[in-house]
Amino acid sequence: MESQLNPSTGDYSGAMSDTLGNAVYVRLMTPLGGYWADPLMGSRLHELAREKDKSRVAQLAEQYASDALAPLLISKEALHINVEAIAPHNGRIYLHVKVQDASGRESLFKHLLQVG
Repeated sequence: MESQLNPSTGDYSGAMSDTLGNAVYVRLMTPLGGYWADPLMGSRLHELAREKDKSRVAQLAEQYASDALAPLLISKEALHINVEAIAPHNGRIYLHVKVQDASGRESLFKHLLQVG
């Protein structure tokens, strides 16, 4: 078990977590290639911050998040991952990430992206 990261602040909450929450959060928030110990860890989501708020950007967000989380499937930490982007076209994209862990338990993580 490890300390749980608070997705709103990026700080440790002090609570102990046995979920994939930390792994999901770190992989989505770390720019791809930005972690010295693993240059393949991270996502390209940071590239979308300057994009216009268009439908294709929501599709890119889904793809970038799925790509960033794929190593969790390869390492068998997760059995299934589903990413859905909801774009109300107000400068925000909401990513809903549903992860089924190795024990079969499902967790839903929400991630906010600012665009345009």
